[in-house]
Amino acid sequence: MNAAELKEHWLAEERSAQIHGWDFSRLDGRMISGDDDLPWSFPERIAHYRKDSFRLLDIDTGGGEFLLALGHPHELTSATEGYPPNVELCRQTLTALGIDFREVTDYANMPFADESFDLIINRHGSFDAGELYRILKPNGLFLTQQVGSLNDRELVEFLLPDAPIPFPENDLSQQTALLANAGFSIIEQDEAFRPISFTDVGALVWFAKVIPWEFIDFSVEKCYDRLLAAEKVIRENGHIDGRIHRFYIAAQKR
Repeated sequence: MNAAELKEHWLAEERSAQIHGWDFSRLDGRMISGDDDLPWSFPERIAHYRKDSFRLLDIDTGGGEFLLALGHPHELTSATEGYPPNVELCRQTLTALGIDFREVTDYANMPFADESFDLIINRHGSFDAGELYRILKPNGLFLTQQVGSLNDRELVEFLLPDAPIPFPENDLSQQTALLANAGFSIIEQDEAFRPISFTDVGALVWFAKVIPWEFIDFSVEKCYDRLLAAEKVIRENGHIDGRIHRFYIAAQKR
Protein backbone atom coordinates (compact mmCIF):
# COMPACT_ATOMS: atom_id res chain seq x y z
CA MET A 1 0.00 0.00 0.00
CA ASN A 2 1.13 3.54 -0.66
CA ALA A 3 1.11 6.22 2.05
CA ALA A 4 -2.44 7.37 1.30
CA GLU A 5 -3.76 3.79 1.39
CA LEU A 6 -1.91 3.11 4.63
CA LYS A 7 -3.42 6.20 6.24
CA GLU A 8 -6.95 5.19 5.24
CA HIS A 9 -6.33 1.70 6.61
CA TRP A 10 -5.07 3.14 9.91
CA LEU A 11 -8.04 5.52 10.13
CA ALA A 12 -10.35 2.54 9.68
CA GLU A 13 -8.60 0.75 12.55
CA GLU A 14 -8.95 3.90 14.65
CA ARG A 15 -12.70 4.09 13.94
CA SER A 16 -13.17 0.43 14.88
CA ALA A 17 -11.27 0.71 18.16
CA GLN A 18 -13.82 -0.49 20.68
CA ILE A 19 -13.44 -3.24 23.24
CA HIS A 20 -16.05 -5.64 24.58
CA GLY A 21 -15.20 -6.64 28.13
CA TRP A 22 -11.43 -7.00 28.00
CA ASP A 23 -11.21 -8.84 24.68
CA PHE A 24 -8.14 -8.31 22.48
CA SER A 25 -8.96 -11.15 20.09
CA ARG A 26 -9.06 -8.66 17.19
CA LEU A 27 -5.25 -8.59 17.47
CA ASP A 28 -4.77 -12.38 17.32
CA GLY A 29 -1.82 -13.06 15.05
CA ARG A 30 -0.98 -9.34 14.92
CA MET A 31 0.21 -8.81 18.50
CA ILE A 32 2.43 -11.06 20.61
CA SER A 33 2.44 -10.30 24.33
CA GLY A 34 4.42 -11.79 27.20
CA ASP A 35 1.39 -11.97 29.51
CA ASP A 36 1.52 -15.76 29.30
CA ASP A 37 5.21 -15.83 30.23
CA LEU A 38 5.17 -14.18 33.66
CA PRO A 39 7.08 -15.76 36.59
CA TRP A 40 3.73 -16.35 38.28
CA SER A 41 0.28 -17.45 37.12
CA PHE A 42 -2.36 -15.22 38.66
CA PRO A 43 -5.14 -17.84 38.29
CA GLU A 44 -2.88 -20.40 39.96
CA ARG A 45 -2.07 -18.05 42.85
CA ILE A 46 -5.79 -17.41 43.35
CA ALA A 47 -6.47 -21.15 43.27
CA HIS A 48 -3.76 -21.67 45.90
CA TYR A 49 -5.55 -19.40 48.39
CA ARG A 50 -9.22 -19.64 47.38
CA LYS A 51 -11.73 -21.87 49.14
CA ASP A 52 -15.27 -22.52 47.89
CA SER A 53 -16.59 -21.33 51.25
CA PHE A 54 -15.00 -17.87 50.90
CA ARG A 55 -16.91 -14.69 50.25
CA LEU A 56 -15.03 -13.40 47.20
CA LEU A 57 -14.94 -9.93 45.62
CA ASP A 58 -13.46 -9.09 42.23
CA ILE A 59 -12.71 -5.36 41.91
CA ASP A 60 -12.67 -3.94 38.37
CA THR A 61 -13.91 -7.21 36.90
CA GLY A 62 -13.93 -5.93 33.29
CA GLY A 63 -16.57 -8.00 31.54
CA GLY A 64 -16.41 -10.70 34.21
CA GLU A 65 -14.61 -13.19 31.96
CA PHE A 66 -11.65 -13.74 34.29
CA LEU A 67 -13.89 -13.98 37.35
CA LEU A 68 -16.20 -16.57 35.81
CA ALA A 69 -13.22 -18.70 34.76
CA LEU A 70 -12.32 -19.15 38.45
CA GLY A 71 -15.47 -21.19 39.03
CA HIS A 72 -16.25 -19.70 42.43
CA PRO A 73 -19.80 -20.30 43.75
CA HIS A 74 -21.91 -17.50 42.31
CA GLU A 75 -23.91 -16.98 45.49
CA LEU A 76 -20.68 -16.19 47.37
CA THR A 77 -19.29 -13.90 44.67
CA SER A 78 -19.40 -10.11 44.32
CA ALA A 79 -17.90 -7.94 41.60
CA THR A 80 -17.46 -4.27 40.80
CA GLU A 81 -16.75 -2.36 37.59
CA GLY A 82 -16.74 1.30 36.62
CA TYR A 83 -16.15 1.43 32.84
CA PRO A 84 -19.64 2.10 31.38
CA PRO A 85 -19.62 -0.41 28.48
CA ASN A 86 -18.41 -3.13 30.84
CA VAL A 87 -20.94 -2.12 33.52
CA GLU A 88 -23.79 -2.85 31.12
CA LEU A 89 -22.18 -6.14 30.06
CA CYS A 90 -21.82 -7.22 33.71
CA ARG A 91 -25.42 -6.33 34.46
CA GLN A 92 -26.50 -8.59 31.62
CA THR A 93 -24.23 -11.53 32.46
CA LEU A 94 -23.11 -11.58 36.10
CA THR A 95 -26.38 -10.47 37.68
CA ALA A 96 -28.27 -13.13 35.75
CA LEU A 97 -26.01 -15.77 37.31
CA GLY A 98 -26.75 -14.61 40.84
CA ILE A 99 -23.48 -12.72 41.33
CA ASP A 100 -23.74 -9.55 43.41
CA PHE A 101 -22.61 -6.90 40.91
CA ARG A 102 -22.16 -3.21 41.79
CA GLU A 103 -21.11 -0.26 39.65
CA VAL A 104 -18.17 1.42 41.44
CA THR A 105 -15.94 4.32 40.44
CA ASP A 106 -15.01 5.60 43.92
CA TYR A 107 -12.61 3.01 45.31
CA ALA A 108 -12.38 4.80 48.67
CA ASN A 109 -16.13 4.26 49.24
CA MET A 110 -16.96 0.67 48.38
CA PRO A 111 -20.66 -0.26 48.81
CA PHE A 112 -19.99 -3.16 51.19
CA ALA A 113 -20.17 -3.57 54.96
CA ASP A 114 -17.13 -3.89 57.19
CA GLU A 115 -15.47 -7.33 57.17
CA SER A 116 -17.55 -8.67 54.27
CA PHE A 117 -14.99 -10.74 52.36
CA ASP A 118 -12.48 -13.53 52.89
CA LEU A 119 -10.73 -12.88 49.57
CA ILE A 120 -10.53 -9.85 47.31
CA ILE A 121 -8.95 -10.13 43.88
CA ASN A 122 -8.00 -7.37 41.47
CA ARG A 123 -6.53 -7.95 38.02
CA HIS A 124 -5.28 -4.81 36.28
CA GLY A 125 -7.65 -2.53 38.19
CA SER A 126 -7.63 0.21 40.80
CA PHE A 127 -8.03 -0.10 44.55
CA ASP A 128 -7.79 1.83 47.80
CA ALA A 129 -5.67 0.07 50.43
CA GLY A 130 -7.56 1.46 53.43
CA GLU A 131 -10.92 0.49 51.98
CA LEU A 132 -9.67 -3.02 51.23
CA TYR A 133 -8.67 -3.34 54.87
CA ARG A 134 -12.12 -2.22 56.02
CA ILE A 135 -14.13 -4.69 53.93
CA LEU A 136 -11.87 -7.72 54.44
CA LYS A 137 -12.50 -10.09 57.29
CA PRO A 138 -9.71 -10.59 59.88
CA ASN A 139 -6.89 -12.53 58.18
CA GLY A 140 -8.59 -11.90 54.84
CA LEU A 141 -6.51 -11.90 51.67
CA PHE A 142 -5.98 -9.42 48.86
CA LEU A 143 -4.43 -10.70 45.63
CA THR A 144 -3.64 -8.35 42.78
CA GLN A 145 -1.86 -8.45 39.45
CA GLN A 146 -1.17 -4.93 38.25
CA VAL A 147 -0.10 -3.22 35.04
CA GLY A 148 2.98 -1.28 36.07
CA SER A 149 3.71 2.36 35.34
CA LEU A 150 6.25 1.53 32.61
CA ASN A 151 3.87 -0.67 30.64
CA ASP A 152 4.24 -0.30 26.84
CA ARG A 153 6.48 2.69 27.52
CA GLU A 154 8.78 2.14 24.53
CA LEU A 155 5.80 2.09 22.17
CA VAL A 156 4.19 5.12 23.81
CA GLU A 157 7.39 7.13 23.50
CA PHE A 158 7.85 6.01 19.88
CA LEU A 159 4.44 7.41 18.93
CA LEU A 160 4.15 10.22 21.50
CA PRO A 161 7.66 11.26 22.55
CA ASP A 162 6.46 13.83 25.11
CA ALA A 163 3.71 11.75 26.72
CA PRO A 164 3.87 11.70 30.54
CA ILE A 165 3.93 8.46 32.52
CA PRO A 166 0.23 8.21 33.48
CA PHE A 167 0.50 6.38 36.83
CA PRO A 168 4.08 6.83 38.10
CA GLU A 169 3.18 5.49 41.55
CA ASN A 170 2.06 2.13 40.17
CA ASP A 171 5.09 -0.03 40.81
CA LEU A 172 5.78 -2.89 43.19
CA SER A 173 7.71 -0.98 45.84
CA GLN A 174 5.22 1.88 46.18
CA GLN A 175 2.14 -0.34 46.18
CA THR A 176 3.51 -2.79 48.74
CA ALA A 177 4.37 0.19 50.95
CA LEU A 178 0.80 1.53 50.67
CA LEU A 179 -0.65 -1.85 51.64
CA ALA A 180 1.77 -2.27 54.54
CA ASN A 181 0.93 1.20 55.82
CA ALA A 182 -2.78 0.29 55.71
CA GLY A 183 -2.16 -2.69 57.99
CA PHE A 184 -1.43 -5.57 55.61
CA SER A 185 1.32 -8.16 55.76
CA ILE A 186 2.88 -8.77 52.35
CA ILE A 187 3.09 -12.54 51.92
CA GLU A 188 4.09 -12.73 48.23
CA GLN A 189 5.36 -10.27 45.65
CA ASP A 190 6.99 -10.30 42.22
CA GLU A 191 7.57 -7.99 39.25
CA ALA A 192 8.39 -8.64 35.60
CA PHE A 193 8.97 -7.05 32.22
CA ARG A 194 8.15 -9.09 29.12
CA PRO A 195 8.18 -8.30 25.37
CA ILE A 196 5.21 -7.13 23.35
CA SER A 197 5.37 -7.01 19.54
CA PHE A 198 3.13 -5.81 16.71
CA THR A 199 3.41 -7.14 13.19
CA ASP A 200 1.36 -4.41 11.52
CA VAL A 201 0.81 -0.75 12.29
CA GLY A 202 -2.97 -1.06 12.07
CA ALA A 203 -2.90 -3.38 15.09
CA LEU A 204 -0.80 -0.84 16.99
CA VAL A 205 -3.30 1.91 16.10
CA TRP A 206 -6.24 -0.14 17.40
CA PHE A 207 -4.31 -1.02 20.57
CA ALA A 208 -3.33 2.60 21.25
CA LYS A 209 -6.90 3.81 20.86
CA VAL A 210 -8.44 1.30 23.29
CA ILE A 211 -6.00 2.19 26.09
CA PRO A 212 -6.01 6.01 25.94
CA TRP A 213 -4.72 6.34 29.53
CA GLU A 214 -1.34 5.12 28.23
CA PHE A 215 -1.36 6.59 24.70
CA ILE A 216 -2.62 9.99 25.81
CA ASP A 217 -4.23 12.03 23.01
CA PHE A 218 -3.15 9.51 20.37
CA SER A 219 -4.73 9.79 16.93
CA VAL A 220 -3.73 8.78 13.43
CA GLU A 221 -3.73 12.42 12.34
CA LYS A 222 -1.58 13.59 15.23
CA CYS A 223 0.89 10.71 15.02
CA TYR A 224 0.89 10.11 11.27
CA ASP A 225 4.62 10.73 10.79
CA ARG A 226 5.46 8.42 13.71
CA LEU A 227 3.15 5.76 12.29
CA LEU A 228 5.02 5.96 9.00
CA ALA A 229 8.22 5.48 10.98
CA ALA A 230 6.69 2.45 12.68
CA GLU A 231 5.72 1.07 9.26
CA LYS A 232 9.37 1.38 8.20
CA VAL A 233 10.51 -0.50 11.32
CA ILE A 234 8.05 -3.33 10.63
CA ARG A 235 9.04 -3.59 6.98
CA GLU A 236 12.69 -3.86 7.99
CA ASN A 237 12.32 -6.14 11.03
CA GLY A 238 8.92 -7.80 10.70
CA HIS A 239 7.69 -6.28 13.96
CA ILE A 240 7.91 -3.32 16.30
CA ASP A 241 8.61 -4.08 19.95
CA GLY A 242 8.03 -2.80 23.46
CA ARG A 243 7.74 -4.27 26.94
CA ILE A 244 4.84 -4.99 29.24
CA HIS A 245 5.27 -4.24 32.96
CA ARG A 246 3.45 -6.43 35.48
CA PHE A 247 3.64 -7.00 39.23
CA TYR A 248 1.90 -9.31 41.68
CA ILE A 249 1.11 -8.88 45.38
CA ALA A 250 -0.53 -11.18 47.90
CA ALA A 251 -1.35 -9.36 51.15
CA GLN A 252 -3.11 -10.45 54.33
CA LYS A 253 -5.08 -8.30 56.76
CA ARG A 254 -3.28 -8.30 60.09
